[in-house]
Amino acid sequence: MGSVHQLHSDKIEPEPPALHARAMDNLQYIRETMERAASFTAVPGWGGFAMGATALLAAFIASRQSTVEAWLATWLGEALLAFAIGGWAMNRKARAVRAPLLSGPGRKFALSLSPPIAVGALLTIVFYRAGMINLMPGMWLLLYGTGVVTGGAFSVRVVPLMGFCFMALGAIALFCPSSWGNLFMAAGFGGLQIIFGIIIARRYGG
Repeated sequence: MGSVHQLHSDKIEPEPPALHARAMDNLQYIRETMERAASFTAVPGWGGFAMGATALLAAFIASRQSTVEAWLATWLGEALLAFAIGGWAMNRKARAVRAPLLSGPGRKFALSLSPPIAVGALLTIVFYRAGMINLMPGMWLLLYGTGVVTGGAFSVRVVPLMGFCFMALGAIALFCPSSWGNLFMAAGFGGLQIIFGIIIARRYGG
């Protein structure tokens, strides 16, 4: 009887957790930790939201301008304001998450983002002198998106996705009537920036 009772007790004992499952969980944790360490996580979410909000205001103001020069000045002013907001928000978030801006992933992010932006600035001058103002919205969206994609290769996964959305919108804008330029600018630098800003803020903090 004692042997039967002992056998019955052995059968109802809970089975210990599988070592394989625990090992896989540990590997997943290590992999995610290494990915975060190798990624630039200071891309600002709420800063991007603010950049989008000012772009919507700029689109409204630009649509009411009567000259090409005033229209261009409106959007160039918005670009400077947006980069100031983005830089401030990025620096603030970098300090919060202790992510260096000028070394490691932060440096790679900046170096990858800068060339397309510089090309965009140069082409703005060329297009203005050639009277090709109608191509500027598409060109700006394309090159900004390119910079976000290349810089986003060193950041969280949603950043390159945002860049591809900008590029797609810019490509479409190049084949649409020039009168739609402000709408595309509002949709990209306003709408996309706000949407992805919220996503980044909620998923990755700030």
